Amino acid sequence: MIIPDARPLDYEARSEDDMQARAQAFYEAMRTRRTVREFSDRPVPREIIETAILTAGTAPNGANHQPWHFTVLGQGPIRARLREAAEAEERAFYAGKAGAEWLEALAPLGTDASKPFLETAPWLIAVFGQKRGGPQPGDFKKNYYVTESVGIACGLLLASLHQAGLATLTHTPNPMGFLSEICERPAHEKPVMLIVTGYPAGDAAYPAAAASKKPLDEICDFR
Repeated sequence: MIIPDARPLDYEARSEDDMQARAQAFYEAMRTRRTVREFSDRPVPREIIETAILTAGTAPNGANHQPWHFTVLGQGPIRARLREAAEAEERAFYAGKAGAEWLEALAPLGTDASKPFLETAPWLIAVFGQKRGGPQPGDFKKNYYVTESVGIACGLLLASLHQAGLATLTHTPNPMGFLSEICERPAHEKPVMLIVTGYPAGDAAYPAAAASKKPLDEICDFR
C-alpha cells in the first residue's frame, strides 16, 4: 500500500500487563457514567468544553471529511426558545406519537416531557451531521459514512466530558428540525443529538433500571 505524504505512526509499545491495566482503568471510569437529568447551574469553563470537542474531532471518519459540526450554547435567552421547541415535540411524543411499546420501555426510567435541564445546565452541545463538506475549509464535496462517523465522535465526546468530571445527557427529540433553525445551521446539515453537560445537581439521582448493563457474553462472542 502506497500512502501519499506518509508520516511515521506515533505509537508507544506497552507490556500486555500495562495494556490490560489501562483498559481496565478506563472501563472502571466509564462504567460510572450515568445519564443525569438534574443539573446545577454552576459555571463550567469554556476551555473544558473546547478540549472535549477537540477529542471528538479525532474520531475516525469517512475519507477524513470529518462530517460533523458542534454548536455550543451557553446560558442566554436562546435556551428558553430551545426548551420551548423541544418540550413541544416531547409532549406530542408522550401523548401517543411514540406508541405504547416505546412508552412502556421508557417507564422504568421515569422520563417525561418536562426538560428543565435545557435551561439549567451551563452548556448544551448540538451535534450536526454534514451531508456535504470535506477536509478543507470551504469544501462542498459529498461526505461518506456520515451517521457512523458522527456516532463515533459523539461517543468520544461523551467519554471526554465524563473523564473531565462532568455529567452528561443525550437528548434526541424527534423531529429535531428546530435545532437547525435555532442554531442557524445550513440545509445540508442534519441535527443528530443534543448533549447536555455540566455539574450534577446536589440531589441528582438515576433510576436503578439504568444501572443494569448486559454482561459480556450477551454483547459479544469470539469466533
